[in-house]
Amino acid sequence: MTESGDEAFSTLVAERLALVEQRLEELAGADTPFVTEAANHIIAAGGKRFRPLLVVLASAVGNEPDVEDLVKAACVVELTHVASLYHDDVMDEADLRRGAASANARFGNSVAIMVGDYLFARASTTVATLGVEYVTLQAETFARLVQGQIAETRGPGEGEDPLQHYLQVIADKTGSLIAASAMFGGMVSGVSPEHLESLRLFGEEIGLVFQLSDDVIDITSEVTGKTPGTDLREGVETLPTLLLRRSDDPADRDLVAAIDADLSDDAELAAVLERLRAHPVIDQARDEVRRRAEVARGHLAGLPEGNAKRALLKACDDIATRVA
Repeated sequence: MTESGDEAFSTLVAERLALVEQRLEELAGADTPFVTEAANHIIAAGGKRFRPLLVVLASAVGNEPDVEDLVKAACVVELTHVASLYHDDVMDEADLRRGAASANARFGNSVAIMVGDYLFARASTTVATLGVEYVTLQAETFARLVQGQIAETRGPGEGEDPLQHYLQVIADKTGSLIAASAMFGGMVSGVSPEHLESLRLFGEEIGLVFQLSDDVIDITSEVTGKTPGTDLREGVETLPTLLLRRSDDPADRDLVAAIDADLSDDAELAAVLERLRAHPVIDQARDEVRRRAEVARGHLAGLPEGNAKRALLKACDDIATRVA
């Protein structure tokens, strides 16, 4: 995602991400070896580091940032993200995370919850050194993360459109932190209020693109960090299944019934996945991902031309092509 036609810029981005990686491990350290191990469990498993990448790329839109502040800002968003994963895995009773045993599977639910809390605390300590405006944004983002999780847990209310409910959930759970990532990058480099708003809007939209593309990949690809069809098996509604439920075609009712059935058997799950992969709803979902990626690109139009803008535009392309 960092290729922009300027090798020096790509190298700079890689160097700054390496600094973030090193600091993440340090910040996840604790007073005891056990807590240090548990807190580094998901961090050590790797991941896309998409949020720190956005901080680094957005920081190149404005003036040359203070590198220490940049690293702190990138760590804050990634620690917040990782902390939320500890809690999510407990709530979802997940067995895998990033291709390895989830923290709750390895250490138990209680420890996983408390380690998530510990990482939130480390993020809070770090963001406090950046200034009040950073603390405010972090707190507002955290509030949206929690509200999104609660809304997901409760499900849509009576008379509420399930698809719109879902889009709001992922806007709060995913879009909010990705938007904060882009804004943090802009803030450390002193961008104008107009450019900061463009980065916020871009982050909100690309966050939705990021999650919706994952929805499609969970069905269409077997190269993921979790078992294909995990969402189906757990009864989690995603973009393809929500679009399917909107269908007026009587022939689709049988597929909906199959999705709603017990999918604990691997053969049954594989059969439903095969039917879904062949259904037009997958192309509809892909089209929605591409459409939203174009919306995200549009929010970057007013940013100054240069390496940062080209890299952010490429990020849009890279995420959209994941579902091809």
